[in-house]
Amino acid sequence: MTVIILTNCPSGLRGFLTRWLLEISPGVFLGAPSARVRDLLWSEVCQYTGQGRALLAYQTNTEQGFAFETHDHSWHPTDHEGLTLLRRPNPNTPPPPSPAGAKPPNAAATAPANPPPKPTQQTNPKMTDNQQVTKNTPSTT
Repeated sequence: MTVIILTNCPSGLRGFLTRWLLEISPGVFLGAPSARVRDLLWSEVCQYTGQGRALLAYQTNTEQGFAFETHDHSWHPTDHEGLTLLRRPNPNTPPPPSPAGAKPPNAAATAPANPPPKPTQQTNPKMTDNQQVTKNTPSTT
């Protein structure tokens, strides 16, 4: 048994999955493909999720009886003494301290002290190169 759950994914991906799996609820796909087809489907899901996220759960020969994988999800599977658990980030904990000598996180977002100089010659984007050269050269009449 295989379950794929999509969140905020393109509708084309949902249509693609309905070729092999049954969509029992919006974004929830259920079926029993072979392991090879399941792996190919998961690679396509990971490639085409766009801004969305995906979760794959499937039956396997482990102590839990199933395994799962995530893509672009804040919860990550971790192994704990042979059991796979989902690790959730705690929003109340502060980020870890930065190593000594590291730049602060907002250092890259600041503007440079000396911006690059702007070009002095104005060109007309509708003119061809030959017209611009003719326009910029002094006339001898």
